[in-house]
Amino acid sequence: MRIGELAARTGASVRSLRYYEEQGLLASVRSAGGQRHFTEDDVDRVAFVQRLYAAGLSSRTILDLMPCRDAPSGANSDAALERMAAERDRLSGHIDELLRTRDTLDALMAAARAHHPTRRAAA
Repeated sequence: MRIGELAARTGASVRSLRYYEEQGLLASVRSAGGQRHFTEDDVDRVAFVQRLYAAGLSSRTILDLMPCRDAPSGANSDAALERMAAERDRLSGHIDELLRTRDTLDALMAAARAHHPTRRAAA
């Protein structure tokens, strides 16, 4: 199937599909005229990539996880789980940092309200 059909079947934009290919997440076979052609399996592959992007993973991390999909094995599954756990830990760290930042902002806003004559009654 051509790239437009793959886009229609997956809901991904043609631009996204080209990006996936550029990042090594998707591969096509080129026709003599240079048109990209994809297989039926690529529909599922794109859906898998989209789920991983939706989980906040980078293209580099997704590429690291592809062996689990492409060549399932105990070792590949273990490696994928370790990589996803590391990404989860990284995201948790960012969330903790954002919560601290929000708490600091809340404290600054409370202090500003306390010193603002027209806001004291509203707070």
